Amino acid sequence: MLNMNLGFSEILLILFVALLLFGPSKLPALGKAAGNTLREFKHATKGLIDDDHDDTPASKK
Repeated sequence: MLNMNLGFSEILLILFVALLLFGPSKLPALGKAAGNTLREFKHATKGLIDDDHDDTPASKK
């Protein structure tokens, strides 16, 4: 599995490259799109986990 520990310098480098590629006017829109994507992904995975718990039979008392 890939270990993704990013330090401050790596994040700064990624932001600099993104600024060069997309320009300062596109970065807020890209950030908003990334946030919406992560929110939808978390919502979908939470729904899958909740569905999994609903399918388990209730324990007998």
